[in-house]
Amino acid sequence: MLQRRPRTGSPPRVHAPSVVAEGARLGADVVIGAFCFVASGAVVGEGTRIQSHTSVWDGVELGKDVFVGPGAQFTNVRHPRAAFPRSPHWDRTVVEDGATVGANATLVAPVRIGSCAMVGAGAVVTRDVPAHAVVAGNPARIVGWACECGETIARGSHPPIEVACTVCGRSLVFTVVAG
Repeated sequence: MLQRRPRTGSPPRVHAPSVVAEGARLGADVVIGAFCFVASGAVVGEGTRIQSHTSVWDGVELGKDVFVGPGAQFTNVRHPRAAFPRSPHWDRTVVEDGATVGANATLVAPVRIGSCAMVGAGAVVTRDVPAHAVVAGNPARIVGWACECGETIARGSHPPIEVACTVCGRSLVFTVVAG
């Protein structure tokens, strides 16, 4: 059975030559890979892992235990123009606890990635992703559903009503909303 990584409470580990701007908020047990940039208004929750070549801009909030693959891209302005700066009124990008953003994925603000959701490598996310959804493609579409441990528990765009993960044994019950 898979087990959760223990928390040590250690200070954030930032690999050179990454830059974390003054004012960025980093939780305990955070690891930031090489060649990353974390802006002054960014929030990175405890236990989060950011792989190399990723920039986390003002207006981006990563929850606890988020995994960000190498080269993932976050944006903070839906309609950027050099001549019309949006600062400090950034569009928000929120990645909730336990979610994964795959390598080279792009999240176009404003967007929210639900808890334990999984954004596939190279996906371009232009709208909100529900909790536990697996999205892929350009534009990203729901292709399945993931357990908290990361395993795919169901395929297709509609969530199952109830399902148990064959890897970790957790049971998930989805609320079906009519509409």
